Amino acid sequence: MDVRNCKTCGRLFNYLGGPNICPSCRDEMETKFQNVKEYIRNNPRASMQEISDENEVSTNQLRQWIREERLQFTDDSPIGIDCEICGATIKTGKYCDACKNNTANALAKSIEKEQLPEPPKPKQKRENAMRFLQK
Repeated sequence: MDVRNCKTCGRLFNYLGGPNICPSCRDEMETKFQNVKEYIRNNPRASMQEISDENEVSTNQLRQWIREERLQFTDDSPIGIDCEICGATIKTGKYCDACKNNTANALAKSIEKEQLPEPPKPKQKRENAMRFLQK
């Protein structure tokens, strides 16, 4: 049994995996997420600071939800984060489409099997060959 302190409230809890927060703080965070999601639906042009102030959520938490692809913004939204590879502005996730494609192509090339040379063909037997038995 793994018992840890919640990084949010400091209470002890039985850690089962995931973020290092207790179930009650996790439920509270999920409620905040649902509130943020509803606020964004009602205010699609709101800035990150406005969303943070109105919903009592840190901008770092908002960025984390965007990186986890839990939040996604439209193209006309002023909110955007930087691609972790090239720095281009993206609306959700960690990487822009170009970096995703480059990474996928590089991975596909790295796992391709090398073309092995074909094994030499065995000599064809002559059908009319004479055979001798050793006695």
